[in-house]
Amino acid sequence: MSSKNKNEFITIDGLNVSNWESENVYRDLHKGNVNAINATVATWENYAQTLANISTWYSRFNGRSDISLIKSVNDIFETADSDKTGIIMGFQNASPIENNLDYIYTFNELHVKIIQLTYHERNLLGNGCYERTDEGLSNFGIDAIKIMNDVGILIDLSHVGILTTIETIEYSEKPIAITHANPKSYYNVPRNKTDDALKLMASKGGVVGVTAIAPFLKNGDDSTIEDYVDAISYTIDLVGLDHVAIGTDFTQDQPESFWKYIGSQQGTKFPSTFTDTTNASNYPINFETPDKFPDLIHTMENKGFLKNEITKILGLNWIRIFQEVWN
Repeated sequence: MSSKNKNEFITIDGLNVSNWESENVYRDLHKGNVNAINATVATWENYAQTLANISTWYSRFNGRSDISLIKSVNDIFETADSDKTGIIMGFQNASPIENNLDYIYTFNELHVKIIQLTYHERNLLGNGCYERTDEGLSNFGIDAIKIMNDVGILIDLSHVGILTTIETIEYSEKPIAITHANPKSYYNVPRNKTDDALKLMASKGGVVGVTAIAPFLKNGDDSTIEDYVDAISYTIDLVGLDHVAIGTDFTQDQPESFWKYIGSQQGTKFPSTFTDTTNASNYPINFETPDKFPDLIHTMENKGFLKNEITKILGLNWIRIFQEVWN
């Protein structure tokens, strides 16, 4: 399977937030023939903390031969040819821009290619999926969207509140992504997306990365790789083949401190109103880590997916939206 994947498919994961200090992560990305990932470089961090994280990534690019920085779509094709994993630097929150829209230009120059508007809670731009009320976008948020459109940063709405999601899609002049979430109508948890939001996203050229987190799948922690493929099929039936991709949300080898941090209110107060757990997320049986991507392809083939369909879901749909949004 592995050589077949290399020859036939470009594989892009719409979200990976693993422990970048762990050698297992890089080993399994290579084993799974993963050509590019949206790698989280900030979740609750402020401007200075995020710059430090980005500096660490530049050090990794200089020190490792198995990864490279993605600055353009052509770079993704090059990583596929050179058997590397491309790192697309992305934020899971707009907290790094603080209250200064000019910082978006700085992060763009540093090749941050994806920014999620909010993470779980309210920030200066809008509201998250666990916020107690959702009044949609702020004026600041509308201005931020315009700048991200102008410079070519892809907007992500995975953890964003319902109204803020809808308004962002309406205000954005470019397609948006939901890099790692599933339809609420498939399984209703706060982080999954309404059919209306997903259909609006698709109508404007957007892409949703179906997430592999087991609690967001119908059988919860008992979910299997087959259940994950069923979620992909369901989402395709809802919004169409051209708008569905992969966004695993893998968190390989993350320590307890990571779960406490991302589950803290505004990154500082734990327990938060939305979680009190420091347990690691579970993933579908037989699709727990990125080395299992060949098994995912095999399962999709067994369930009747055609090669051209798998090609779009695994990578080409991400390629298409990156081409449309990145300048």
